[in-house]
Amino acid sequence: MSPEQQAPSGSRKTPPAAAPQRRRDAGRTRERLLDAAQKLFAERGFDRTTTREIGERAGADPALIARYFGGKPQLYLATLRAMSDREIPADLLDEERLLGFLRRITDHGPGPVTRATVVPYSDPVVQEAARTQLYERLVDPLSEHFVRDGVPGAQLRAELAVAALTGIVLARHAGALTELAAADPGELLGLVRALLGGAARPAGDGDGDEAV
Repeated sequence: MSPEQQAPSGSRKTPPAAAPQRRRDAGRTRERLLDAAQKLFAERGFDRTTTREIGERAGADPALIARYFGGKPQLYLATLRAMSDREIPADLLDEERLLGFLRRITDHGPGPVTRATVVPYSDPVVQEAARTQLYERLVDPLSEHFVRDGVPGAQLRAELAVAALTGIVLARHAGALTELAAADPGELLGLVRALLGGAARPAGDGDGDEAV
């Protein structure tokens, strides 16, 4: 019997260092896919983004999306969870928060959560995840602000304000309203903030027909 035949079968196993290396490589590939997906979903939305495009941008085999995430809908959910892991932002009446939101939409276009307010995703699971993020990041902080101020109907007023804001940024992105599309975010800040703050005023407050 040759020395090779006499050698214990365990002596031919992959060196222990190889497995951790594979795990590190898999982790880096997963992060690249997640990062590429976040950017593409923000640029094009869920329905218009393909797994092939995500793989190409990440420099990875798109088949790995199914291995690491389960599929495109699950990858999208992972991008939303990654957003949730960050600190929940201040409410939209905070000037810095609102200006950052306007600038981000100007620079990168509406993200997947913003788009979901007017165009539901075809996958109901994905739509529900987007709706959850919409409330956690936009509606709920504003509603809590209104509650602290003793504003009645805080939730409805917050939803109305967010609907107005998303309508503004989507119309601005579409470019059909030329002055709105051309305006600088800093120029819009005061106007939009006044609009959002108006949701907290009692119904009928302000000038009416009686003042004519």
